[in-house]
Amino acid sequence: MSDSTSYTPPKVWTWNKENGGKFASINRPIAGATHEKELPIGRHPLQLYSLATPNGVKVTVMLEELLAAGHTGAEYDAWLIKIGDGDQFGSGFVAVNPNSKIPALMDRSGAANGTAGTAPVRVFESGAILLYLAEKFGAFLPKDHVARTECLSWLFWQMGSAPYLGGGFGHFYAYAPTRIEYAIDRFAMETKRQLDVLDRRLAENAYLTGDEYTIADIAVWPWYGLLAQGGIYGGGEFLQVQEYKNVQRWTDQIAARPAVKRGRMVNRMMGDPTGQLRERHEASDFDTKTQDKIEAAK
Repeated sequence: MSDSTSYTPPKVWTWNKENGGKFASINRPIAGATHEKELPIGRHPLQLYSLATPNGVKVTVMLEELLAAGHTGAEYDAWLIKIGDGDQFGSGFVAVNPNSKIPALMDRSGAANGTAGTAPVRVFESGAILLYLAEKFGAFLPKDHVARTECLSWLFWQMGSAPYLGGGFGHFYAYAPTRIEYAIDRFAMETKRQLDVLDRRLAENAYLTGDEYTIADIAVWPWYGLLAQGGIYGGGEFLQVQEYKNVQRWTDQIAARPAVKRGRMVNRMMGDPTGQLRERHEASDFDTKTQDKIEAAK
């Protein structure tokens, strides 16, 4: 193994704004807002500000699953945040998520976790949003202590593991300005190890927690399910994802759920335009979506 260039780190790192790569224009070593921009507010209690990346899909799938299960209080407005344009650095978004990452949720229902109040509740980090919604509505989170613990273990497994898939394998395989053999090999190995972890678990269980579909599945599927379908980073063949038969079975089972199909469409800006619902404000938006509405939302 050899790289085309040799790099010796300087004694003190300095920010090089010309570091290249697909996301170079929005990467920076400081936090905070870059411009003043208030966030829109719709009429529903839950206001989501997001984009249909795997982390964003987690939350829209969860909300659609809650609605499908009859939780009418989960009605929501989903506002598009164009991270390529730097929308996440607007003052309004930073006030909801100081980390400037999608998704971000504002709960304006006036009651959080059963406690009456009027102040909106902000929730950021996709795993935290899933847990917040599961507890708020009493759904997709086992009540049994042992099963709940197993569910949360897999939820936090995803939060800790996915950066190796996204920022690791995905970045160096699909987005880095220079293909580095060592980096790709390192993160491909780790991604395949993670797929094997899932495959072994799913060999003995219908879902990650057992027989019950939970927020653990909702968190893991947009990353590893879509990877198993060859749907992210274009690395399916490279990673030989078809060999993980139990992951494939679980992936297809979840992909067939109507709420998952709807959730994947929300805040989507990529792929087939007929599969995109740039913003979602009513359940009927899925039925009345037209190419004109897609164009108007750009």
